[in-house]
Order: sequence, then structure tokens, then C-alpha cells
Amino acid sequence: MSELSQQVRRRRTFAIISHPDAGKTTLTEKLLLFSGAINIAGSVKARKAARHATSDWMEIEKQRGISVASSVMQMEYRDCVINLLDTPGHQDFSEDTYRVLTAVDAALMVIDAGNGVEPQTRRLLQVCRARNTPILTFVNKMDREVQAPLDLMDELERELGMTVVPFTWPVGMGKTFRGVFDRRTDQMRVFAAGEDRRGGDEDVLAGLHNPESVKRFGSEFEQARDELELVAGASPAFDEAEFLAGRQTP
Repeated sequence: MSELSQQVRRRRTFAIISHPDAGKTTLTEKLLLFSGAINIAGSVKARKAARHATSDWMEIEKQRGISVASSVMQMEYRDCVINLLDTPGHQDFSEDTYRVLTAVDAALMVIDAGNGVEPQTRRLLQVCRARNTPILTFVNKMDREVQAPLDLMDELERELGMTVVPFTWPVGMGKTFRGVFDRRTDQMRVFAAGEDRRGGDEDVLAGLHNPESVKRFGSEFEQARDELELVAGASPAFDEAEFLAGRQTP
């Protein structure tokens, strides 16, 4: 295999899509931050902030706090080169998003946990389905008072017409949001608010029945554990073929 062919096979291209203000650009920043592509995350929350999101480079985007044009960022993960396309969420600029979705391997759909599936999300989903684009779902803003995760999971399946296969599960929400349990690795990553720089070692607790987790987080962890046991019994296993066919969303 030629060097060029090897480099082409390493490339993966993802578009990040959502309804406006779901947190798409901020998620892009965090992916770049924890991959080591940048050292400090920008801020898209304040119009007069000294820092802005790396992907929001146009002056109008800095002023309005939204993305109005797609931008491409790149990072390396394992042996792959990942191209992240941050697309406009606002419907006034959706034509740019539609064009981008013709050239991606998969779409990462960001859902606001408080608002659930919103109109622009449905429109973008239809575009992905017309092109047989696989979709991953990221549920954002769990550190606010939002819908219960089981209710949100039901809404996603009902609205999107897909089987949801959770890879991770929140522990608590709002002021009592404690972290995220990773079902694949059987461990909980403890949430630390305000991390805009790469820090030191992660706070990780292993196992769904770890007494230390109950000791530290009490009823929030116990409820999440009960929900995870219910999900394990009710949800199918992740099937790559079903995902690629657009019938499953992890």
C-alpha cells in the first residue's frame, strides 16, 4: 500500500450538528482540548469575553455567540486523523450545513437535555438519513435541571425512529450532577466544573457496585445504578451494522 493510501485510510471526518444553543461549538472545543490539539478552551457564552471558541473565527460569530459558517478542525486519536466539522445550528445558515453533510463519515448530533429533540435537529436528521449518514448522539447540559435520562431516551427513540444504545449514563443532574458512568469500561468519571484547561489525573471510580461511589455520591449514584441495570436489561447490544444503517444511535 502506498504512503498516500495509508494516509487516506487514517482519515475520519465527522460533522457536529444540533439545534442552536445546544452546546455544539463548546463540545468541539472540549474534544480538541482533551485530544491535545489546543491547550485552553475558548468561551462562546459572553459576547465581550476575551476568548472565543476556536471554531468561531468570524467577527459576526463572536458578536452573536453562534456559528454561521462551517469550520474544520483536526486532531489525532489513536492511529487516526479526525476532521471535526463544526456546522451552523441556526436555520438561517443551514444550507452550509446541508452541503457539509454530503462529505462526512458520520454525524455527531448534540441534544440539549433540557429541551430534547428540537425542530432544527429533526431537519438535520432528515438530511443525514437521505444520505445514509450514521449518527452518534451526545446529550449535553446535564449540569442543569433537565429531563430525566430515561424520559429523554424514550423521546429520542420516539422522535428519531432509532434504537438508542447508551454508552454512558449521567449520575445526578443540575447542582447534584456527579459525573458520567461509562458502560463499556465499567467506570465513572467524576465531574469537575469549569475545566477549560487540560488538568492532571482524572477522578475515576471503577465498577457499578463500588462502595466508594455510594459513599461519595449517595442517592444520586444509587439511582443511576438502578437505571443502568434497567437499561442493561431493556436495551439491545450495540450493533455496528445497525448503526451504519441508521437504525441505532449510540
